[in-house]
Amino acid sequence: MLMYSDAIRYVGVDDVDIDLFEGQYEVPSGMSYNSYVILDDKIAVTDTVDLRKVNDYLANIKAVLEDRKPDYLIVHHVEPDHASSLQRFLDVYPDVTLVGNAKTFQMLENYFHLGATARLVVKEGEKLELGHHTLTFITAPMVHWPEVMMSYESEEHLLFSADAFGKFGARAIDEPWDDEARRYYLNIVGKYGPQVQAVLKKAAALDIRTILPLHGPDLDETIPHVLDLYQKWSTYTPEIEKGVLIAYASLHGNTAAAAERLADILDAKTDEDILLADLARVDPAEALSCAFQYKRVVLAASTYNAGVMPFMDDFLHHLKAKNWQNHVVGLIENGSWAPMAGKVMKAELEGVKNVTVVDPVVTIRGALKESDLPALEALADAIMNA
Repeated sequence: MLMYSDAIRYVGVDDVDIDLFEGQYEVPSGMSYNSYVILDDKIAVTDTVDLRKVNDYLANIKAVLEDRKPDYLIVHHVEPDHASSLQRFLDVYPDVTLVGNAKTFQMLENYFHLGATARLVVKEGEKLELGHHTLTFITAPMVHWPEVMMSYESEEHLLFSADAFGKFGARAIDEPWDDEARRYYLNIVGKYGPQVQAVLKKAAALDIRTILPLHGPDLDETIPHVLDLYQKWSTYTPEIEKGVLIAYASLHGNTAAAAERLADILDAKTDEDILLADLARVDPAEALSCAFQYKRVVLAASTYNAGVMPFMDDFLHHLKAKNWQNHVVGLIENGSWAPMAGKVMKAELEGVKNVTVVDPVVTIRGALKESDLPALEALADAIMNA
């Protein structure tokens, strides 16, 4: 088992067999489900793991505790990837006291019949004394469920941060934090920027030397960088001011050709990064992450059933659902006889905060023609100068 000190032991597990997290997000590097044991006069375990890995989890706890038994199981988050092993934990350690807030126990009843299991209901700022170690509880509602809480251990300056500061990917796989943390945050927590801002303000008042999230690696030296990114993400501030994302949905390849030609035009005008994303083929969660990352975005879509291609329709739906805002957008539509995609996309964007749609909206009728190039040139100038 990993050891942070004589008292803090890692008992979580990696899951490299899972293909979709939450039934929708591709996780080629797997997932980690993190849990820790705090060994003191009283013993506390933080969270359980996904039921998929319960046997490994219980074996890890047994290896740390040997013949001792835990006094507390702290439930920072009720979502099944962290709490679905709770009943199995109680079967092995029936005398443990569950620790959570009032909402925690309301929501646990949706999954388990807790019966006479001992409970300790905690509120914001309340403390749990374990001996040398003390946990202070911090409520974090809607980051990203209503019952979420964190806890700060003051002896070793640790923040058990629930799903905040987590990422996709198994801990055993060494990969950069930013990309998979960004994809994780914006797709799962992205809607709740104001709530994340509230938690960041609470965290700023603490002397945090290590962050222990429920997914991904522990964070220590990189904490300033991580907090800076969370500040940007939770205020919907694009990370890339220069450069353009061109996201397209093409029916027969003609809209794709227009998007690619626009990319060539932009490449000739600037050395900024120009990124193309075929919405039919790229990971939807990655496309959404890129759309948040780039300030300037071009959406290109074929007309379909008097509307817009389904991949673009779905993309716009997810952007709005995650509170996408503060961007400059260009539009390209295609339609052989009644182009409608531009009108539909523009109408969808009217409900998005602080989005500027530049002129012209480029209309392609069927195949891309030489006569369409001046409009693409004008759109390139407009998006670069916005």
